[in-house]
Amino acid sequence: MPVPRSILGKQDPADLDLEVIAGAWPDDARGHVLVSSSDQRSHPVHAFFGDGIMARLALTPGTDGAPAGRFAWRSRVLGTPSVLLRRRRPDLFTAGPVGTSSPWGFANAANTAPLPWGDRLFATWDAGRPVEVDPVTLEFLAEVGHRDDWKPALDQAVLPLVSSSAHPVVDPERGCLWSVSRDVLTGTVSVIRYGGTGKHVDRWDVEDATLPQATHTITQTRDWLVLADTAYKVDADEIFGGERTVANNPEGPVLLVRKDDLVAGRATVPCKEFRIAPEVNHFYARYDDGDGVRVVMEHTPGVDIGMYLREDDLDVVGRPIDPALRGMYCHGMTPALTTVLRFDPETGHVLERARASDPARWWQAGLSAIDWSLEGQREPTRHHLIYLGFHPEAINQRALRNYVGRVDPSLFPDAETPAVLVSHDREDLKPLAEWTFALDDYPTAPSFVPRGGTRYTGTNPGGHEGYLVVAVHNDDRFRVELFDAADVSRGPVAVLAPPPGTTLPFLIHSAWMPEAVPSAPDADRLRFADDLDARLDQLDPELVALTWEVAADLDRDRP
Repeated sequence: MPVPRSILGKQDPADLDLEVIAGAWPDDARGHVLVSSSDQRSHPVHAFFGDGIMARLALTPGTDGAPAGRFAWRSRVLGTPSVLLRRRRPDLFTAGPVGTSSPWGFANAANTAPLPWGDRLFATWDAGRPVEVDPVTLEFLAEVGHRDDWKPALDQAVLPLVSSSAHPVVDPERGCLWSVSRDVLTGTVSVIRYGGTGKHVDRWDVEDATLPQATHTITQTRDWLVLADTAYKVDADEIFGGERTVANNPEGPVLLVRKDDLVAGRATVPCKEFRIAPEVNHFYARYDDGDGVRVVMEHTPGVDIGMYLREDDLDVVGRPIDPALRGMYCHGMTPALTTVLRFDPETGHVLERARASDPARWWQAGLSAIDWSLEGQREPTRHHLIYLGFHPEAINQRALRNYVGRVDPSLFPDAETPAVLVSHDREDLKPLAEWTFALDDYPTAPSFVPRGGTRYTGTNPGGHEGYLVVAVHNDDRFRVELFDAADVSRGPVAVLAPPPGTTLPFLIHSAWMPEAVPSAPDADRLRFADDLDARLDQLDPELVALTWEVAADLDRDRP
């Protein structure tokens, strides 16, 4: 029973004070780690689609309200407009296979990834605008950009369906945030730029290009934005109650957009298009691009995040799925594959520079860590990956049927395999060090913490001079493990944990920021009321009044 049964628990977000239970916490591991989570109490059909929770872990003991010698873990449900509307009329919100709908529109879960930007903090999701969060209180501040700026895929009375990226990027030299907006019906894609202030964002439609499935990730170099079709496909029949029968596309386009082409007054922008295979979800570019655009691609053959487990499912060996795993995404059906690809915008050629493919490394789902400093992105040295292992109880036979011919069951191990943390060389993907977790551990996305906890990573940036913080699910108790990023094979140098028996629901992506300071009280941000207009006439008068009440409450709560 290696996948923890507590992972989809419906616990309230908790304030915990963690203690060191093994090793010694180093003085130069500082700052805060932020973690996004999906609130299972909102009863999502798919575990990924619950309301957003943000947690913050202080890496210095005795701070953020923790007693001396303890480490503060603080978490909150993000009070977005959709969450506040749901609290008033929960009966009007309906969970489905791609999210939660209501008469107001589509809930913005904001539950996938924290995104620090200097002293500011954002939460992201694939089907909603980025949400700004106060780094100290973890309270909702604003959605980014007026809804019309994003050209929503489905424009509803109050809550539009904005198909975006769960991993936008902050441009360290141009001082902006880059994201995308994608039309779910046509696949046409637009580049979004947020300058950091104001109620609006800029948008450019990408000429003669589509991303047929999704845009889970966007990455960048100094001169280029890199967009790729990512492996999440919506099944219209499933939305209307049928069986999920689609499979992700085995290959897809990569689009390179030159940043200098994204200028005011221009409505569209050209791109350079490439094709790659197999399918991909997460990818990370080297910032310097004088030698071409070099990208680490974490491929996902045989991984269908859109497929979730049901109580009536059978796993790969014919056993009924444990009801405790209802809603969990279907785990990987193939060994993992990671490459370093070089894209040449001038010639249109793609060159594979490196490949990591080991049958013993059984898939990963974006559980990776890099040095996000500008210096680290210019000269990356390590790419840290967690391979989750082979878990037959979390693979259903419906998925196997959809991937006949693309998944080889003869490659399945004879028994479950544990998760492994591997540090790869950033250029040739050679494994440099590794650590194997216990079979009943379920590690989550690691974060890189530079030694000393400063904004600049010192004389040795790139992902090795510092620590990796890894939150680990286990039914005995949740814990946080700290690894030396230069040699993870030493095992955890320190372990934090709450009292025995304390568990947390499913954690998704994480990030590190050097300090948590209150948000600026006079910042120019979008108000929820700014999104409200004549489209409210689509609603019953009672719901219109309730909407304005929520808008007034949010205005009163603004810092």
